[in-house]
Amino acid sequence: MPAPATTVVLFGATGDLARRKLLPGLLHLFASDLCDDLRVVGTSLEDFDTESFREFARTAIAEFSSHPVTDQQWDDFDDRLTFVRSDAGPDALRKAVEEAESHFPQGSQRLHYLSVPPKAALSVLAELHQAGLVERSRVIMEKPFGTDLASAKKLNAAVHEYFDESQIFRIDHFLGKEAALNILAFRFANGLFEPIWHRNNIDHVQIDVPETLGLETRAEFYESTGAYRDMVVTHLFQVLAFTAMEPPTSLEPDAITEEKNKVFRSMMPLNPEDVVRGQYLGYRDMKGVGPESETETFIALKCYIDNWRWAGVPFYLRTGKKMAEGARIISIAFKEPPKSMFPSGSGVGQHGPDHLTFDLADKARMSLSFYGKRPGPGFRLDKLSMQFAMGDTDWAGGALEAYERLIYDAIRGDHTLFTTADGIERLWEVSQPLLDNPPPVRPYDPGTYGPNQIHQLIAPRGWRLPFERKWREPTV
Repeated sequence: MPAPATTVVLFGATGDLARRKLLPGLLHLFASDLCDDLRVVGTSLEDFDTESFREFARTAIAEFSSHPVTDQQWDDFDDRLTFVRSDAGPDALRKAVEEAESHFPQGSQRLHYLSVPPKAALSVLAELHQAGLVERSRVIMEKPFGTDLASAKKLNAAVHEYFDESQIFRIDHFLGKEAALNILAFRFANGLFEPIWHRNNIDHVQIDVPETLGLETRAEFYESTGAYRDMVVTHLFQVLAFTAMEPPTSLEPDAITEEKNKVFRSMMPLNPEDVVRGQYLGYRDMKGVGPESETETFIALKCYIDNWRWAGVPFYLRTGKKMAEGARIISIAFKEPPKSMFPSGSGVGQHGPDHLTFDLADKARMSLSFYGKRPGPGFRLDKLSMQFAMGDTDWAGGALEAYERLIYDAIRGDHTLFTTADGIERLWEVSQPLLDNPPPVRPYDPGTYGPNQIHQLIAPRGWRLPFERKWREPTV
């Protein structure tokens, strides 16, 4: 459904995120008629004016848009872009916003997107307050949302000085992906799976997000965060909540948010003995990194959700830089039958448990593996799989990219895919034992899957990545 008339105030409008994702995404939302009443006020410290900002936007969209853009679409969008330097002060910002809003005779709402470093976020919020731009507005904030419990509480208190919690949208682009939403559809729309989504049937869960990229341009920033703060609290724990939550009373945002927060409240504090920290060889040689840096570029951990559904089921999370491949998977491992009737040598159990796997990467795929009989005499079993890929459907082209979906949801006031102050603070609370007593950092070679200690963490089980059998690619 089309969104209401909206003026987007884009802070950090000439930064890398705006260039790669936000400006192309806003054009697509406009051109697809999802947000056809849209104005964009860009602001940054760059020495731009409206004309040069429009040229910047056009170049960015031509380079990074994943959707074809016609000249007519650009011409219509171009007229809706204006720019004001962020050092021009609150009065200049308000004037630019009021000028954009004058094109909406029936009035409009405001969406302030803070594509700025965390340290600059509070000064931006204060400026919005001084400019009188808090009314009828919403704010999208980028991670990180603090670095521990004390800083998260301080940040939330400062934000709440100017904005009500209902106005704040803390963004996690992982949850904007179609495959993440498919977890909800798969679980709650199918009577086949929800009854077995339970400790009686599930042995363990893996959420695995290795990355091939290093930290060549971000090492100095990364020194103050590390893999746990950068990825686990803001991304992997959010995916865990979608995987583990109870059925909401409805698909309304408040109902889903409440079930996610119940998962966080049920999480047991992390045990540092259940955590492996790693650092790829060569990281300490990078600019801004000390020769004895203990910052982790890799982390793997085991955590538990202490509620009726999940008691005793381990959740294994892993992510790191400069690893062997880039992937984003959730793997549900089902328990094996308590007794086998099959003869010795049949192959049952030799390929591990049955798995349901969600691929959260851009191709959005799911796979269900199971044992089946191999054709021929005798009773020889082998692993088979059923796979579904978004690209196999005739509606794949209608999928929104993660940032597009999240901006669209924020414009409509839908908090389903965003986290709350209470949720963030609870995650930092369960993280505190690890932050207070982190295990040593283990070295690992670039192009691997992390330190050797990860196998002890998950034993007697095994990591799903690397897959023994690759995803089937669609035939042309």
